[in-house]
Amino acid sequence: MTNARLVCSITKLNFLEWKKNPKIITAFVLAFVFCVMLSGRAIMFANSYDTTMQIFEPFIWAFGNGRSILLASLLLIFFFVDMPFINDATPYYLLRISRAVWVSAQLLYVVLVTVIYMAFLLGTFCLLCAPISFPGNMWSETGAMLGYSGVGSQIALPASVKTMEMSNPYKCTATIFLLMTLYTLLAATLMMMFNLMKNKFGGVLSVFILNLYGLLLDPRTIGKILNIPEEVQYKSNVISGWISPLNHATYYMHNFGYDLLPRLWHSYLILGVWILLNILLIRRLARRYQFNFS
Repeated sequence: MTNARLVCSITKLNFLEWKKNPKIITAFVLAFVFCVMLSGRAIMFANSYDTTMQIFEPFIWAFGNGRSILLASLLLIFFFVDMPFINDATPYYLLRISRAVWVSAQLLYVVLVTVIYMAFLLGTFCLLCAPISFPGNMWSETGAMLGYSGVGSQIALPASVKTMEMSNPYKCTATIFLLMTLYTLLAATLMMMFNLMKNKFGGVLSVFILNLYGLLLDPRTIGKILNIPEEVQYKSNVISGWISPLNHATYYMHNFGYDLLPRLWHSYLILGVWILLNILLIRRLARRYQFNFS
């Protein structure tokens, strides 16, 4: 078999472990509950004003701030806590393949699971809000009310005027999906790297530290902790926008032509390079990894 087919075969074995796996079931159940909680306010608001929504708007509003992205990424721990994935077949195929093929299969599995998870979140939001939504590529009356009237901030729905003026729902959804996928891939590869370097606890701890770092660098949090005046809050926004991975994954924390925040391609590049460095370190660590088949 070619190396590509071997990688696909081992990846398939990893997916077969999903059958009746309580961790996987728990992850998807919690993800569904998470979507219900985040979409509930939008549905209640639209029903109370008898308005409709664009079908992707609840997804856009839900992940319009870093805290929602942080919570969504934490659920990936259920999928990846057992990295590197070792099952009954591992000792047999390690006798026939190289470690490079083995770790490539693990990385492919991580990428596919991350994309599947993100697609599940998007699909769940669409299904939950479908009865009062339309598919057209235009912002809805509900979105306009939330964004321009300031009602959204009062009910914790971050419908940004900046978002609506600079994009359309389809493009905005694709951008948020990509940013979140890159951030969750960063967390997953970081977790795998520390699992190979230390142990499973080290991997979980690394994800918590990454998210805590992003949470503490939230501009509003920094402003409250340091008591920063409103006049200089913008500088805090710019600094945290550049040095925080979580802010790089947040759509509205970008430059759309009139400020010094990172542009979208800056975030794609920074997150992509960091993920690539993690992958290179993972491949190197895999050469020295001590397997323990107990």
